[in-house]
Amino acid sequence: MSTQDPSDARTRAELEQAWRSAPARPRDAGQVELIVLRKGEGVHEVVDEVEVSPERGVHGDRWEGAGKGSDTQVTLMDVSVARAIQRPEQPLDLPGDNFLVHFDLSAEALPPGARLRLGEALLEVSATPHTGCKKFRQRFGLEALQWIGEDDALRLRGINCSVLEAGRVRLGDAIRPQA
Repeated sequence: MSTQDPSDARTRAELEQAWRSAPARPRDAGQVELIVLRKGEGVHEVVDEVEVSPERGVHGDRWEGAGKGSDTQVTLMDVSVARAIQRPEQPLDLPGDNFLVHFDLSAEALPPGARLRLGEALLEVSATPHTGCKKFRQRFGLEALQWIGEDDALRLRGINCSVLEAGRVRLGDAIRPQA
């Protein structure tokens, strides 16, 4: 289900508590926790592996082929934030990001232009912010939308990336910054 009763959305206090109690996010090496292909409006497919390329972005995703060099070919979100914003009965793929990762996605850790090795692929962090939208509000409520947007430097909504080198990304693969 892609929407919920707004009265059932997490409160600001619940969001803050979930964020504070989440495990620390590593900066040296993290892990791919979930891979999601957006197949259509509100339709997500969870897969164990996927190919990404500069020409097509995330193969099989509805945004596939957005254009070589597009700085929004791939979206990543911190799995701790995804867990904080949703109720336990909601599926973890509901935010709709291609990769949920256990990794620090903050601007301090990954400024625009930073490069990331995600499985076999090489990505570049975009300067284009990844923001919440109408669908995000419908799924998680107004307080969650406001909370993820309050501190741009934390990038709670996640990051956009472009693909520099093609490769396969598998569930459990490492995510690491590259020099």
